[in-house]
Amino acid sequence: MAAQLPVLLPVCSKVSGSTYPGEKLVKYTLIALFGLLLAVSSANAADSKAAGGKGTEASKTLHWAGCGITKKAFMKELAAEYERIYGVHFELEGGGATKGIRRVKERSVEIGGSCRPKISGAPEERFVRMTPVAWDALVVMVNKDNPVSNISLRQVKELYEGKITNWKELGGNDAPIELLVRKGKISGVGLTLRQLVWGNPDQEFKGTAEFPSSGPLEKAVVKNPNAIGISGISSASKRDVKLLALEGKAPNYENIKSGHYLLYRPLYITYMSRNNPQLKEIKRFISFALSKRGREIIRAQGVVPYLDAIDLSSKLKEQRKTVRAMQEQRMTKKETNKKPGTEK
Repeated sequence: MAAQLPVLLPVCSKVSGSTYPGEKLVKYTLIALFGLLLAVSSANAADSKAAGGKGTEASKTLHWAGCGITKKAFMKELAAEYERIYGVHFELEGGGATKGIRRVKERSVEIGGSCRPKISGAPEERFVRMTPVAWDALVVMVNKDNPVSNISLRQVKELYEGKITNWKELGGNDAPIELLVRKGKISGVGLTLRQLVWGNPDQEFKGTAEFPSSGPLEKAVVKNPNAIGISGISSASKRDVKLLALEGKAPNYENIKSGHYLLYRPLYITYMSRNNPQLKEIKRFISFALSKRGREIIRAQGVVPYLDAIDLSSKLKEQRKTVRAMQEQRMTKKETNKKPGTEK
């Protein structure tokens, strides 16, 4: 039976003085769903506008920054169609999920994209609004000539903990594994992976090399026959790499939509609602992204629209309980081993 893991950030832990959402996740989920209901209520209007063609609004530009995965998942194509219909141009800048939240907070851009939720308690991210638009999945990438085709969750865990170091341990060639990881612990990929597999945002990774963003990491896997790394499928699927099945489940559209592929996560549009002169335009774009036409564009990229699999969000509560239990078991075992007479 395939292992089951929670999705998103369901436990409370501390990283550099910041608290990660645990009990507050339900609150954030409800807020997000309420926002979605408001956005969907105006999506029909966006569909009507899309059918009518370009409007008469004065030409304007919105500046977007965020993770390259969100950019490749839907943002480029949605922005192009939105400009065709409404005459509003988007300047797109990648750089990571943290950038997609914090530059919006700084107001150096009007709108952003992120593949992780906010860090609760982090002042750099406070008050940023986040609307989920699509579903992404974390995928294990190897060079296209690598004979390995499947990996288990346990193997992923042991790989990142430095316990698996040779490809023959994964059924491959007798060669050293070069594990490529994201720099820091709060990137969209790095933070989500730590929470989904370990339930611990402070988990250390035993990587061979670190990369500042997902793009360079993906390109390194293309060139290196012994490399392995994890990225978002919305970006990785457009590279010349092999994507491994996880617990026997391929990271394809249907498995992600159904939740059978375990490591899935939402992709967000981010913005500030307070004192934002572009708020009306941003909300119209979000409504367009959630509309019938917007979802068609997202599906055309091989990405699951958020509203097409909204039931995945209902699984978060049970999954949160699972990861909390896992974390409590680890802590209990650790404390037991510290007691006199119990150390081996």
